[in-house]
Amino acid sequence: MLIGEYTHTLDPKKRLSLPKKFRTELGRKVVITKGLDTCLFMFSPSGWKRMAERLQELSFAQSDTRGFHRFMLSGAVEVDIDSAGRVLIPDFLKDFAGLTSKVVLAGVSDRVEVWDEKSWTEYKNRIEKQADALAEKLGEIGAL
Repeated sequence: MLIGEYTHTLDPKKRLSLPKKFRTELGRKVVITKGLDTCLFMFSPSGWKRMAERLQELSFAQSDTRGFHRFMLSGAVEVDIDSAGRVLIPDFLKDFAGLTSKVVLAGVSDRVEVWDEKSWTEYKNRIEKQADALAEKLGEIGAL
């Protein structure tokens, strides 16, 4: 399971070092795609396969489903982890997530989310203030 929060620097060549704990779980390649809330999602190849299979189960007859398929799948790239434990973030994904030099990698169960540090801090502060209300909603639907 991918957990934890790490701050790293995106170097001038758009390479990002992955924490050893993440590299161990992800393997030698990752799939990076546009995520929700203006971050990037990073999956192991097997995690990505599971995600894509779940998406394929949804009917493409609905406009929202087609749009989400396009959003998640068309922007996905498979990237090698180099010998120094770095991944190259393509320009279009770097621009989508607004990544600058300081980047936060957050382990979120089956994926790593890649955030610009400022965006992550703002998002985290907002969610932390809502934690009790979110827990109550999850409790109402039986998730907690």
